[in-house]
Amino acid sequence: MEFELDEEQQLLRRTVRETVAKVRSRPAGQQWDTYLRLGWLEAPPLELALILEELGYAADPTPFLATATWFAPLTGRLPEGSGTAVFDGVGRYVLDADRADEVALLTHRGVIVVRGTELAAERVPVLDPHLHAAHVGAEDLAAKVPDLALVGLAATCVGACRRVLDLVLDHVKQRVQFGRPLGSFQAVKHKAADMHVAIERARALTHFSALTIAEDDPRRADAAHMAKAAAGECQRLVFRHGLQLSGAMGFTWENELQYHLKRAQACDLLLGTASVHRKALLA
Repeated sequence: MEFELDEEQQLLRRTVRETVAKVRSRPAGQQWDTYLRLGWLEAPPLELALILEELGYAADPTPFLATATWFAPLTGRLPEGSGTAVFDGVGRYVLDADRADEVALLTHRGVIVVRGTELAAERVPVLDPHLHAAHVGAEDLAAKVPDLALVGLAATCVGACRRVLDLVLDHVKQRVQFGRPLGSFQAVKHKAADMHVAIERARALTHFSALTIAEDDPRRADAAHMAKAAAGECQRLVFRHGLQLSGAMGFTWENELQYHLKRAQACDLLLGTASVHRKALLA
């Protein structure tokens, strides 16, 4: 498989990056309308991963992630508005279930689509204040997670980790200690390099997983586990080094860093942490 992005994919990534930068200060509803108008929900797997990475970079507050990677692959169509799905067999911490127009339930009898207003969904607090998660009350739920759902979380996590690294690099270049910028110290360079390598590894595996889904490759299930595990391992290293290199500023509510650290950690926790997916690969 070819890992190099072609010109159209590179153009898409730049366009998404510029668009998200323009609309990220607007209300979530306006951002969502923009994404729908541009047809991003209809993107094929690899292009969707590129879009989700940029949305993760901006800590996107819309239901795009759940609609594109939870609802659509389960139902085989896009929802009427926003959508999410329950496919883990328990209905716990379902993305955007409290505000979705449509919810797909994976049951032992097949997939059932219900209106969001008809489903008992109770929003629960999670560490990321911009992320909607809810517990869903439903019966006869089956457990089978779509590969695209794991890839979507991995891509979002990679984007959040990229933003953390960028914020850290800006800080260590400007912060002066002992008469020198922090970024000039070798220990700081090593930690930043480790963060970069972890992000690129997780990104490569995410792209590979998206490609296997696009080609319906028999390795797609293993690739999805690999991508989710790599993203989880990446966020743990980025979380640790990101906080340390940001110093006391990294622990303040005023610092933007907190939002992206929380988004990355939430993506690791949803649908199984890195250790869960490593065990799945061994099984």
